[in-house]
Amino acid sequence: MVNFSILISNLEVSGPGGLFDIDATLPLVAIQFLLLMVILNVILYTPLLSIIAERNQYIFDNLAKASDMLTRANDLTSQYEQELISVRKESQIDIKNSQKIYKEILENELSISKKRLDVLLDSKIADLLTQKSTSLNNLEDSIDSLCMEIQNKLRI
Repeated sequence: MVNFSILISNLEVSGPGGLFDIDATLPLVAIQFLLLMVILNVILYTPLLSIIAERNQYIFDNLAKASDMLTRANDLTSQYEQELISVRKESQIDIKNSQKIYKEILENELSISKKRLDVLLDSKIADLLTQKSTSLNNLEDSIDSLCMEIQNKLRI
């Protein structure tokens, strides 16, 4: 900072205007600046800005596609959930119906089996009763014959 103040104090003023004399170099520097600005704009900034714009458009398009896909996925998910709910209800109804049908079939089979067992038991009871009666008749005959023999022996 001290060197800068010494430099300013040592400058010689040669001619009018002094330190800030505006002559023909200022417009020339301004023209050079503008010319370089236009050249840099054409050579560097325009392609760079177009690439940035393309990139932004690409990102925007991909975001739009992703948003559409997400919306479609959500729609499909809700549709499949509704279908799943309806299929579950139908399957529960089918299960209840099949349980009723199998219950009826089981009851029918049980009643048929019960009837067969009743018929079989009736026939076996009838057979046993006939065997009992024949056995009692045979036994009665045997007892009668034994009684007669005992009486005959007792008389003798």
